Order: sequence, then C-alpha cells, then structure tokens
Amino acid sequence: MVRLPYLTALTTLFSYGLLFAFGQLRDFFRKIIDWSKSSSKDLKGYAPICLGLEDFYTRRLYLRIQDCFSRPIASAPDAWIDVVERYSNDNNKTLHRTSNTTKCLNLGSYNYLGFAAADEYCTPHVIDSLKKYSCSTCSVRVDGGTTDLHTELEELVARFVGKPAAITFGMGYVTNSAIIPVLIGKGGLIISDSLNHNSIVNGARGSGAAVRVFQHNNPLHLEEVLREQIAEGQPRTHRPWKKIIVIVEGIYSMEGELCQLPEIIAVCKKYKVYTYLDEAHSIGAVGKTGRGVCELLGVDPADVDIMMGTFTKSFGSCGGYIAASKEIIQYLKYTCPAYLYATSMSPPAVQQVISAIKVILGEDGSNRVGGFLIDLVTPGAQKLARIRENSNFFRSELQKMGFEVLGDSDSPVMPIMLYNPAKIPAFSRECLRQNVAVVTVAFPATPLLLARARICISAAHSREDLIKGLEVISKVGDLAGIKYFPVEPPKHETQGHKELE
Repeated sequence: MVRLPYLTALTTLFSYGLLFAFGQLRDFFRKIIDWSKSSSKDLKGYAPICLGLEDFYTRRLYLRIQDCFSRPIASAPDAWIDVVERYSNDNNKTLHRTSNTTKCLNLGSYNYLGFAAADEYCTPHVIDSLKKYSCSTCSVRVDGGTTDLHTELEELVARFVGKPAAITFGMGYVTNSAIIPVLIGKGGLIISDSLNHNSIVNGARGSGAAVRVFQHNNPLHLEEVLREQIAEGQPRTHRPWKKIIVIVEGIYSMEGELCQLPEIIAVCKKYKVYTYLDEAHSIGAVGKTGRGVCELLGVDPADVDIMMGTFTKSFGSCGGYIAASKEIIQYLKYTCPAYLYATSMSPPAVQQVISAIKVILGEDGSNRVGGFLIDLVTPGAQKLARIRENSNFFRSELQKMGFEVLGDSDSPVMPIMLYNPAKIPAFSRECLRQNVAVVTVAFPATPLLLARARICISAAHSREDLIKGLEVISKVGDLAGIKYFPVEPPKHETQGHKELE
C-alpha cells in the first residue's frame, strides 16, 4: 500500500507539469522550424509512426536519463557484477561503451537462489548437455524439438509444484501472453488483478474475452465484481458467461506483495470460477521447500486450476511453464501457438532448470555419502533459508532508515518509492558511483507518479554484501531526500550517545 505524502505528491505533480509544459513548447517551436525548412517532404506521404504521449515521454524524459537503464553487464548476474562504463557527447541522446567496467554490488537481478552464476552441481551438468545436445534444437516441439531433457523437465516441474502434468515454453512472457488466449475466448470473462503483469494484460486483450479488473489484492472487491458479472451475464444478450477465469500473481513484481491467495481461492470456489496463478517471482523463492505461495500460505495446489511460472528467476535459466490437469496440458499441446510454432527451449537451459530443482529438492546427492542418507542441511535448504533471512533483514533495515518500502515479509522484491522524476536518475547514478547497481522503474512500467527503485535480494548475497548495500542506499537516500518516513532513534540510544560525548 503506497503512502504518498501530500507534499511529495504536490512536488511530483509540479515536476511533471513543468516537464510537460516546456516539452510542449519545444515541440511547438520545433514544428515551426521544420515547417520553415519544408522537412515534411522527407516523409514522402507516410504518416509518422511514433506519435502520442509515449513518444513525448520518451523524447522529453526517458532519453535524458536513459543512462540509468539498459546498462550493459560483462559478467554473470552473481552477487557482484561488472557494469560496463558508458559516456555521451550529446546529452544522453546516444550512449557509447568503453572498455572499462566497474565491479558493483548487484541489487537488481532476479537471481533469487544464486543459480545464475557458476554452481558446483548445476554448471557441470549444463556443460555436458551442451556437448551432447548442442545449444539449440533448431526446431519446434512438435517436430524435432523435444528431447528427453524436455520430457524430464515437464515431469519434474509437475512433481515440484504438485500438479498432475506440465508443459514448458521457451519464454516466460510468452507463457502468459500465448496461453491465456488458448484457454478462453469470445463469450468468456477474465477478471484480473489491477496490478497484474503486462504479459497477463496483453494475453487477456488478445483472447477476445471480456476483461474486468478488481482492486489490487482485494478479495472483497473481487467478490463484488464476480457477483455483478454473473448476475448481468454477457453484454447485450445477458446470456451466462461461457467461462470465467480469475488471474492473480504469487508475488507482484512491482510491489513485492504476496497474493491473498487463500481468500481469493475461497471466493473462486464459492462462485465456481477458474483460478490462474502466475508464480513467476514466487516459485522457488518462497515457501519452506521453495514451492511458492501455495506452500507459504497453506493452499492446496489442487485448488488452483492453472499454475504458471518462469525459469528466468529462481532457477537461473530461461522459459516458462504451465502446470494443470492432464486434460488441460494435453489440450495446450494440441492448440497453443507457442508450443506448435516457437522454437523449443535450449537443451542447456532445460538442464539448468532440472539441476536447480534437484538441488532445491535435495536430490543432487549432497545428502548421501556412500549410498547412505546422512543428517545434514542440503545446499538447496541452505539457499532457501538464506533468501528468507536476507530478504527480511534487508527490508527491516530499509524501513528503520525511513524509506517507504513496499511488499511483505519473505518477499525478495522490495521497491523503494522515489516518486519525483528528478530523483530517478539521482538515486541510480549516485548508487552506481558508490559501486552499487540498482534498478529504477518508471512509467510505463509503473503509474506516472509512482516511480521507484526495485531491490531484488539473492541467496548469493552475504551479510557483508547486504550491509554494504544498506550503507550506500542510506547515504544516497539522504542526498536524494527519499526518506519520507524518518524513524526517530530510541530515547535510551540518544541518551547513551550524549553520555559518551
């Protein structure tokens, strides 16, 4: 829940208003100059492709601070990364790379369990698979693109998440945008959380189904929308909906909040509608054994009709999956364009996921000596414990410093609210100067007034890494003025300092 201070809201609105006004003035005079030079002849009758608010925002704001985004990396996304240095000679219109790199603490990657870097168990198996299968199948799944690794992965994913069957795809984004139109179409109804990911939004739009939105993470409003839509039926005809699907996320990537899944499942059961759960940021990252929000919140996976997730985060690979009943998975294999026409996952990427899941499950052989089980904490259990400890420690320390931090406990995603457009580059650039790489997020990924820095914590971070990051963020927070809720130190600590002085 965003607690936007009144003065901050006013100054943010004023800043965007000023940028908009001066930008419009510059565009107006630019049109006059172009007209005087008869530059319109250059279009040769074609209408301009780039028009609208997005183009204006890109030219007048994004280009001025584009050095804060798309920074090239010259290393694996481990706890520390090598950031390629860049410079500009034309006020950031174009950026040029140098041969120099800066070693920075990585607080932006989705490498939740640390599998994206070299791993003593995963990496050798991936190298072996590269030698055996090559780097690509050069085929779609229904032709020559299904290896024994793909079959093993789908069986392993289904077992891991607790569903009868699973299907995998080469891209996480496509898993949502291509699957939703196959599951529902004209005459159906999608009820989507207001803060669902863009892949869900585009999948819903492309399905042809009617789309209604309920207030973010609000089961009561979901029930209101469901009751109203079931009573009214389809527009004009008022016939019953052919199918209703409620779509939510496990952890919302821009808020770091956990879904109120038990309450939402109860509502869906009451009205006999299907549930679609996107666990891109939660699978592998939360839960005692890494099985996501269902395990964390005590929800039976059988109560979720369709479970979606990606391999791009906790598992250090690429691609995505859908886990559901055998009938649904078989139907998707017959009808989904992303399965029928898109190149299958690279075999080494498949092997990376298989190896990572086996480490999480403790099936990598690390708990066996001479064929006998021994009582020790496996590497997978250590990673899961460390990501929880690191996430909760970092979040609590940020809150103590006075930052407005979104999200819930156990979530490795923790947005720090920036709001003002001038504070986006100020925060990002100053952190980079002090060797901390952070990700800043602004429009259109977030609402215009709710810019933020999104911190992602990894099990690969040591306590020393986290303390280093907190020290830098605290200093930069003071410089940028983003400690919107300063916390007063306890009186006994203040008195102690005075006594020492």
